[in-house]
Amino acid sequence: MSELGSDPESVLRLVRFFDDLDAAGVDAVLEAAQAVAGCPVRVRWNGQAPEVWLERDTSSHPLDGVLLDRVRHTLGAINSRIPPSFGDPALVEVVLSSRERPEDRARAIRLLGLDESREVRVLAVSAPSSPEALRVITSALSAVSVRTAYLGTATALLCQGRTDTRELSDELDHTIVNAYPAPMPDGADRGPWVGLGAAGGVFAAPTSWGQALRALRFASSTGFGRRAVAYERLSALELLAELPAESTRGNHALTRINEIAATPTGRLQVETAEAFCLFGSLRRTAEELHVHHSTVAARLAHIESQLGWDMDDPLDRFSATLILTIRRIALSSAELADEPRVP
Repeated sequence: MSELGSDPESVLRLVRFFDDLDAAGVDAVLEAAQAVAGCPVRVRWNGQAPEVWLERDTSSHPLDGVLLDRVRHTLGAINSRIPPSFGDPALVEVVLSSRERPEDRARAIRLLGLDESREVRVLAVSAPSSPEALRVITSALSAVSVRTAYLGTATALLCQGRTDTRELSDELDHTIVNAYPAPMPDGADRGPWVGLGAAGGVFAAPTSWGQALRALRFASSTGFGRRAVAYERLSALELLAELPAESTRGNHALTRINEIAATPTGRLQVETAEAFCLFGSLRRTAEELHVHHSTVAARLAHIESQLGWDMDDPLDRFSATLILTIRRIALSSAELADEPRVP
């Protein structure tokens, strides 16, 4: 942007630059926009429409508005080539609503082409996920009939055809991690995080939707930690979702972890500790994070010295896992602060 003025030729150069990116992917467009702007370029997906903004530490540029308009236009053009939904979203809302009459829900089920005699499961997908990210999820749902609806801050996927919860949640997690591996470049599409409700009869879909939303709070919104969490696998951990936010703010370990994570280096250390609690070994954690195992050990050593933990001790590792899980719920919940609309 430093080479551009506010004259018509500069505007045309900027427009042509983004027109040439029309065939690129979302990440490529954001990386190019960040290079041009000289600052982070952020995007949030509201259904199919991207909301884009700049995070400048310096004064604005006369062409900031043009740049943002072209980024929105280019991302919109890319996403228009991706099927935004499967089935009629309004019918999906009827199926997920406990307030609709049974006969209306039965009619919606038939109109969606679903089999009333087979079980369904509802997935809640983080709304900031791009349509490309949604395609990553549906690609893992082989032999599954999928119908979608955007409901507030989450996208509901009504699925029929897969009943093994552990297998499905593991496959989804693996697919998302492969498509959006951590650590992620600054400003890149973080990909989706997913909550899975339990499978049940078609008239139990509202219950499965509520369970999916609860499980979504346990999923990782940063890439460090599990990206797909099934409600049925939470077991006693679900009790953590009932903890009032004010009751955890005074916890020394949580406060200290948040202080450490306030710096870029500290954030990596905390995220590495979270990954270690998930994967269970230095070598596996190093493989997942694409760093040397000595780097993992050094990051953990810092956390251990700050919190008085010994990750080789079962009780300390349990404490670390517990407090990091509570922190994960708080972070994910903050991004889902505007409660998803329950039909």
